[in-house]
Parts: sequence; C-alpha cells; structure tokens
Amino acid sequence: MSVAEALTYVSGDKVPDDFSDIYVLDADRRPSGVVPLNRLLRASRETTLADIASTEMTMIPAATDRKAFAYLFEHYHLTSAPVTDADGRLVGVIGAGSVVEILQEMHQAEVLALGGVGEGESLSAPILKTTRLRFSWLFVNLLTAIMASIVIGLFEVSLSKIVALAVLMPIVASMGGNAGTQTLTVVVRALATKELTSANVRRVFNREVLIGLMNGLAFAFIAAAITYGWFRDWQLACVIALAMIINLLAAALAGILVPLTLSRTGVDPAVSSTVFVTTVTDVVGFFSFLGLATCVMLR
Repeated sequence: MSVAEALTYVSGDKVPDDFSDIYVLDADRRPSGVVPLNRLLRASRETTLADIASTEMTMIPAATDRKAFAYLFEHYHLTSAPVTDADGRLVGVIGAGSVVEILQEMHQAEVLALGGVGEGESLSAPILKTTRLRFSWLFVNLLTAIMASIVIGLFEVSLSKIVALAVLMPIVASMGGNAGTQTLTVVVRALATKELTSANVRRVFNREVLIGLMNGLAFAFIAAAITYGWFRDWQLACVIALAMIINLLAAALAGILVPLTLSRTGVDPAVSSTVFVTTVTDVVGFFSFLGLATCVMLR
C-alpha cells in the first residue's frame, strides 16, 4: 500500500476514532512494522508503507495481565501497542488512554490494600458487606496487638516502678510504625513498577537502612532532649534515645524485607505488608524501650 492509499483508508470509517499509529501486517496478519501518523502525513504520496515503517515495536500477547500491560507502557513510553494472539497474529491495538485507566484502577486498588480494605468497598457499598471486608484485617490487627501487649506485660514490674515508661513508650512505637510505613510504601510501589529488581535490591536495601539509621540518630537526639526536659532523668533520656535508633532501624528493615518476602512467595505485598511491619515496629519498640529501661534503671 502506498502512502496515498493509506491516507485514503485512514480517512474512511473503518478505523477507530482515536489512533496514533498504523501497523503494517504480513500475509499472515502478523505485525511487521509501524508507521506513526506524523510520519505518514510527511511522507511522499508515492512511497510505500514498507519503506517508511519502523520494525521496532513492542508487541503484547493478548494473555498479558493488566499490571504487565501498564508496566510496558510506562517503562517504554508507548503511545500504542499491537496485541497479538498465541501465533503472533494481530487481534487488536491498545492505546495509552486505556492504559491510563488501568493505572488509575491499580493505584486505587493499592491504596485500598495498604489501608486494609477491599477493592469492592466504596461509600455507597452496603454496610454489612463493608463490615465483612474490614473485619478480616481488623481481626489480624487484633492478634498482632495482643502480641505487642504480651511484650508490655513482660515488663509489668518496671512499669509499676517507673510511671514515665508508660508515658513515653507509645512515642517509640509510633515513630517506628510511621517510619516503617514510609519505607513500605516506597518498596511496594517500586515492586509494582518493577523498579526494584534482583539487580538493585542490595543497593536499595543499604539505602533504606542508612536512611533509617540517620533518622534514628536525629530523632534519638530530639526525643532524649524532650525526655530530659520533661522528667529531668538522663538515664531515661539515654534509654529512649537508644530505643529510637533500634526501632527506626527495625522499621527500615521490616519495610523492605516484609514486602520482598511476600512478593517472592507469591503474596501481594500491598495487601499484607502493613500488618506485619506494624507488628515488628510495635514489638521491637516496646521490647527495646522497656528492656533497656529495666537493665539500665532497675538493675
């Protein structure tokens, strides 16, 4: 087909309303090249499509899942791509507009999953259905909270002797939980977009641990200064400083290791990671703070 014939064809009613590329097929309907519309409009009318077609194109099998579709468009900056069957024959074309919708749906699903609610939940969903969707993860949270309470119970004597420990221990756990959620969010997103791979996992791991250590040192100083100004006890100030460093390091480790482990075992890290990371930071935060206080202040 010549450029003139192609222009006549695309101006008819046999083509989609919105398209940016023309795909050239061989006799078996397999894509052999692609011609962007801007190139078609600038080419000589006598030129054939084969002469101006580019053979560099990303073909997507029809069985490809939505996440892989979105990754290919985002990674290769595609505006459209031919969709082929098992024999490589063209069965359709997907455009960037459709992929944007897929990305929006995926993002919404990730946000809901990280919040521990189901994809089917909305403001208009039935109350009983919403209750059932939220119940399962709230029950898991209850079990993990019991684990943290058991750790606190181990130091009941220390808490009864030093009331300040009960006042300060939520600070350590809360800071660890927030730090862990920050790392977790970055890692889950990197896994979804395939930015985090086996080739760079060690570098990302070292980076997050270093960030955790630096934030731990910074907030250890701040927490120690506040504690000393509040209770006038330098031992208690040292204890909360050390506990802050330990828990923020634990938060960094959990924030990257938990989603990586879940991903490698075939579990969606966006759904399950938050509960496990929060458990780690709560248990480590309470144990390190109360344990250090017992060793340093009640020996």
